[in-house]
Amino acid sequence: VYSWFARWSAFFIVLFCMFLRKKCIIVVGGYDVIYIPEINYGALKSPLAHIRVKFVLEHAAKILPFSKYAKDRVLNITKKTKICVITLGCDTEKFRSIRPKKEKIVLTVCHIKRSNVTRKGLKTFIESAMLLPNVKFVLIGSHADDSVYYLKDIAPPNVEFTGYVSDEELVKWYQKAKVYCQLSYEEGEGAGGALGEAMACECVPVVSEKAAALKETVGSYGFYVPYGDAKATAKAIKLALQASPELSVKARKRIKEFPLEKREHALIELIKTSR
Repeated sequence: VYSWFARWSAFFIVLFCMFLRKKCIIVVGGYDVIYIPEINYGALKSPLAHIRVKFVLEHAAKILPFSKYAKDRVLNITKKTKICVITLGCDTEKFRSIRPKKEKIVLTVCHIKRSNVTRKGLKTFIESAMLLPNVKFVLIGSHADDSVYYLKDIAPPNVEFTGYVSDEELVKWYQKAKVYCQLSYEEGEGAGGALGEAMACECVPVVSEKAAALKETVGSYGFYVPYGDAKATAKAIKLALQASPELSVKARKRIKEFPLEKREHALIELIKTSR
């Protein structure tokens, strides 16, 4: 059995696999293996949750964190686990640049909900826009609750809220924008999400140095800022907008190190050897 995240479903999967003498592989590394009280984020809020997750990690045939940072999270819970890091991937054929020149646009992409205002640094994104009134900022993502009204109330006129967009529209936004921001407090990975997609479309990344997993994706091909520091973020965005096209090309080249085919091959080999 192959399953994502050490949730209750994984707990019962592990139990049934033990009973039926079958093997299970669990992908982990996000919300499921952490708790950060200062932003009230993560599954490990209670002793029961900690026991459940530890049981899954120790009794699955193989645990697959999707970043080195996620692996460290797992090892903070238990050392008694068979662990193998297999990074996520990005479809660099779907996500690619077709424009000779980028526009003066700054993007961030996520579901807009109360918890993400803090975790994804959305307030900092808006505050940075206030400091760069001549730059267009675009916040793309579905509105999961009424937190979007708070963001709209504090947003200056140069911020656009698109709401949900199709995959086709999203690619077009990535292709137009010069800069992509991921200003998160916490992330489990980066290559397989919006950050990787944007970089594949030659957006220059501006990311929070607080979210350590993002460094595994960006490497030296972007700008790092302190979490929650709008002034430093605005300064980095300005530098990213002024960066040469060469940095945009290098950002895409970096993401090409995380192809979907590489993950596919690694998963197939792991499953073969786990039989």
